[in-house]
Amino acid sequence: MKKYKILAITILTAITWNCKEQKDLFSIDSNGLKQVYKPNESINLSILNENDVPIDSVVYFSNESKLGTAVKNAKTTFKLDQLPFGTQDIKALVYYEGKNVECFTSFEIVSNITPKILEYTILNTYNHDLEAYTQGLEFHNGVLYEGTGQRGESTLRKTDYKTGNVSKKIGLEPQYFGEGITFFNGKIYQLTWQEKVGFIYNAETLEKEKTFDYFKDIEGWGLTHNDKYLIMSDGSNTIYFLDPNTQKLVKSINVYTDTSKIEQLNELEWIDGKIWANVYQKDAIAIINPENGAVEAVLNLAELKSKVKQHPEVDVLNGIAYNPATKTIFVTGKNWDKMFEIKIK
Repeated sequence: MKKYKILAITILTAITWNCKEQKDLFSIDSNGLKQVYKPNESINLSILNENDVPIDSVVYFSNESKLGTAVKNAKTTFKLDQLPFGTQDIKALVYYEGKNVECFTSFEIVSNITPKILEYTILNTYNHDLEAYTQGLEFHNGVLYEGTGQRGESTLRKTDYKTGNVSKKIGLEPQYFGEGITFFNGKIYQLTWQEKVGFIYNAETLEKEKTFDYFKDIEGWGLTHNDKYLIMSDGSNTIYFLDPNTQKLVKSINVYTDTSKIEQLNELEWIDGKIWANVYQKDAIAIINPENGAVEAVLNLAELKSKVKQHPEVDVLNGIAYNPATKTIFVTGKNWDKMFEIKIK
């Protein structure tokens, strides 16, 4: 099987040196600074002060979180292992002569882990509804549930995975484009794409009990959970952890390889303490460390698309479901007529 590497274009913010006031007085010393760092590295920060203006102290921030304080203008070393992946907007607040001025720079932190390439075996092939625009896939009590998309066609359905037959199905109102689904504490949660709302259903009856608003202005893509949080993607490289009772944001991670961020994270599944994420348009799955967002492995499933019926509506790989009874993984795609049960080698 060909090795597959996720490609993502990372737009790096150029290092700029800027002060809001008194630009001729101070700037952050760029000597030795890089545009990209890894968590095991450190940076040395100090202020260029060509006019030798007496500096009382400098307070450094990264994305508004305080890094530390330098007395006068002492060169200060900061370890990067406590900072999240992503762009770090560095601010230096320089105090001098009873005044202060802000200076800025930025750089990016990527993962220090090179993703492994996983191999797999196809154990079984099952029928799948060719008209299902798969957005979410999850097992619950041995039954496979699926959320589908497209306005006017979006559904939540209960499926016999061995036959592909749908035993129960409810439709979303036509203005909604259904997205990811997951179970938590006897409830089913379902996202919508651009409508910025989600739905909560009774897990047994599929009766809708509540509608909730997103915690901010984002799209809804993938949804899964661990034993504490709902875990949500929005098509970017960010994964959000939500309080299942309030659906409010608790924390987030940015997903990176050792070279770049991975955007368009789509359907999600929690498997053995890791987040598995479809990467939209890549026919691949990224296996992500939920603590820091590092992509630890990649599963290339591009060959599966050639095994399904080719028709005008066939679309990308999307749909990951872990069956704890068999300890195997089920994957399918949008408008695929097949679903595959696989096992990692």
